[in-house]
Amino acid sequence: MTDFTPTVPTRVLPPVTVRDLPEPPRSTWRVIGPGLVGAGVGLASGEFILWPYIASQVGLIFLWGAAIGIITQWFLNMEIERYTLATGETALTGFSRLWRHWGLVFVIMTLCANLWPGWVTTSATMVTYLTGTGAGSVRWIAIGMLVVIALGLTLAPVIYTALERVIFVKIALVVTLIVVAILFAINAESWVQVGRGLTVDAGFPAGELGFALVMGAIAYAGAGGGQNLCQSNWIRDKGFGMGAYVPRLVSPVTGQEEAASSTGFQFAPTKENLDRWRQWWRFANVEQAATFALVSFLTIAFMSMLAYSTVFGRDGLANSIDFLRVEGQVLQETVGPWFGVLFWLIGALALFASAMGIVDYTSRLASDMIKTVYLRERAVSVNRVYFIVVWAMALLGIAILLLGFDQPLILLVLSGSVAAVMMFVYSILLIILNRGALPEAIKVRSYRLGALIWSVAFFGGLTVLTLIEQGRKLFGG
Repeated sequence: MTDFTPTVPTRVLPPVTVRDLPEPPRSTWRVIGPGLVGAGVGLASGEFILWPYIASQVGLIFLWGAAIGIITQWFLNMEIERYTLATGETALTGFSRLWRHWGLVFVIMTLCANLWPGWVTTSATMVTYLTGTGAGSVRWIAIGMLVVIALGLTLAPVIYTALERVIFVKIALVVTLIVVAILFAINAESWVQVGRGLTVDAGFPAGELGFALVMGAIAYAGAGGGQNLCQSNWIRDKGFGMGAYVPRLVSPVTGQEEAASSTGFQFAPTKENLDRWRQWWRFANVEQAATFALVSFLTIAFMSMLAYSTVFGRDGLANSIDFLRVEGQVLQETVGPWFGVLFWLIGALALFASAMGIVDYTSRLASDMIKTVYLRERAVSVNRVYFIVVWAMALLGIAILLLGFDQPLILLVLSGSVAAVMMFVYSILLIILNRGALPEAIKVRSYRLGALIWSVAFFGGLTVLTLIEQGRKLFGG
């Protein structure tokens, strides 16, 4: 079909190039990774603090909420991936084709959500549990971590490969912790309660925990906000679909930069291309389900079971980093000193890896948007923009820590509401993009369209309720 006319909008950005869809992988194990990276970056405070805290307060009656949140995000991730598989462009670039500044809007919201270097301070706090040093050393440990993260992300020859290896190590450590917990700490009662909590005893503990916390736990199980959008960038660097034609993000210091078009590609819907598309689409769905969805849910379930087995019903537990100190101490008392140390060590390393992933995905989204939309005609490469954004985030985090700022209320409000706002808005945009910018044969339809409509309703409702609650806290009432 040589007379195929690309269907992506061209009002803001130039037309795409028509090329055949690359052959799907013969060895699927070689291209598994983006889903694990998404799950690994998302395994942070929710899996280590929020969901275990819920289990410590109300038991395991709410694990079904994690399943709902993860399934919703799986559908979102697949629609984000659909556009990239079909064009080689990120979802942010697709949104920018609809309106020039959509990418900027999402990057600003992502920066607002990640402005405070909370993941490194949480990791640093767990290091102090291991070393016995006081809280005063948290700042300096966190600063050192920020420098290591910036160096790691800007000196690795292929940045995605470096991040993937870090996340693979993190997941291996978390799996080790879970296996040891099953052998030594998770009691028989928790296995019974998991089954009952997912069936006959399932509950919605808004009265005990507060509506915002319960709904937020559902919404952010797995990932959330800008991290879901970065699935585009990660699968493109892995060479999925039309992303195989786009050079990978490399270090401007140690990597070999390649000339890259600022726009993507489309394939003509011939029989051969559509056969390849079905294979790519099937693989991408399985990869996300078997990695992102499965790993996220199992981690939440087992970390919640560990908390239930050790601290369920204990008074005075805080929904904060201090929760991990108490849980580690209980593990030392009930299992042995070594297990408390293992728990804190793996927690510190896991949260450090999450911090690296957060800096990476924030910088990827920003650099891709800046280069594609605002610096398209300039000689500067996306790799150099990425380098600048990574170090800007690290230096800003260091400045915040050196100035001694505690996390201000406004940042708590922003981080608590901005992810829901983002997901509400880009759920709508994904419907518009994947219905209107793709050929008829591969556009979103049927139950997947229904899943996006559910996402709009869910995150829209969560946005409104969160803003109402935060408004009351800020202004009284």
